[in-house]
Amino acid sequence: MSYQFLVGSYTEGPEEGISILDFSPDEKSLSLRTVAPGVQNPSFVIAENDFVFSVEEIEGITGGNVLSFKWGQESQNLQQIDNTPSNGNHPCHLSYQDGFLIVSNYSGGNFSIIKVQEDGKLVPRQTIQHSGNSVNTDRQESAHVHSANFSPDGHYLFVSDLGTDKIYSYLFEPEKSEPFSLFEEFPMTPGDGPRHLTFSQDGKEAFVVQELTAVLEVFSYENGRINSKQRLSLIPEGFEGAVGAAEVRVSPDGKNLYASNRGDANTISVFAKAEDESYSLVEHVSSGGIMPRNFILTPDGEYVLVAHQASEDIVVFKREKETGKLTPISLSIEVPKPVYLFGLSN
Repeated sequence: MSYQFLVGSYTEGPEEGISILDFSPDEKSLSLRTVAPGVQNPSFVIAENDFVFSVEEIEGITGGNVLSFKWGQESQNLQQIDNTPSNGNHPCHLSYQDGFLIVSNYSGGNFSIIKVQEDGKLVPRQTIQHSGNSVNTDRQESAHVHSANFSPDGHYLFVSDLGTDKIYSYLFEPEKSEPFSLFEEFPMTPGDGPRHLTFSQDGKEAFVVQELTAVLEVFSYENGRINSKQRLSLIPEGFEGAVGAAEVRVSPDGKNLYASNRGDANTISVFAKAEDESYSLVEHVSSGGIMPRNFILTPDGEYVLVAHQASEDIVVFKREKETGKLTPISLSIEVPKPVYLFGLSN
């Protein structure tokens, strides 16, 4: 069994860009190759059918950029199709559903909706601007849209805004000229800074990683609304220093939650689901590098790969399926500033 991932990164020259990572546990090997050089700061990359979409996390008069590529599974090649402005500075997240691509613009404090045509061409449809601030004057001086995720039923879009300390629910009506309209706002605990969100497999729960307080918050979900059920700390007991929670993932079997914490912590926290539907701490484990901005579980739940922005490497852990615990397997590879991993189907 082997695995393949798109790697998003921050770049320092035209020879860098979007890369592909191959991982073979049987051969105990990791290999990396650049498949789209010249893309500036492709910090978030996703694949859908035969297309790959990437941001260019930069700033300018029209913000950053969103790019589309044709992905050839047999040729293992990316061919650029289109490029369109994100209409906000520093686009940092992408999501896709039913031909609609959503790009979150962190510094722009907004998100843009782009229609993807059958040939992969990109047609801008709508941009929604947030406004406001919160209690952390250094990080929450204005709106900072960090991610946007479709609900499991497909009818709503949940937008996490680190700057306003809110998660916004938008009604999705694809037939309209402006497909998204505000449904409801959900204030977080002041100073939390919601960053990334994901849903449980059964669609009944949402999990939000709060960047500034290093909390993983569990919400119930129903009909476009979320309600807080539990707050789980990502900070080990007795820890002192800077924190910066980054990513949350659910194991394929639904038994475990995983979250990364940067700053001085550099940990992956593991939580297990109990019979009463609550979550409890299993362990805080060293991520094996510096600044674990992103990580991913293999589709079979056997391994976890952690991408470190600052130590510029990707390291591999074996996952124990019964408990969810992670054990490093002494396998890593140097990668220039990796910040996102997206699994490709082989």
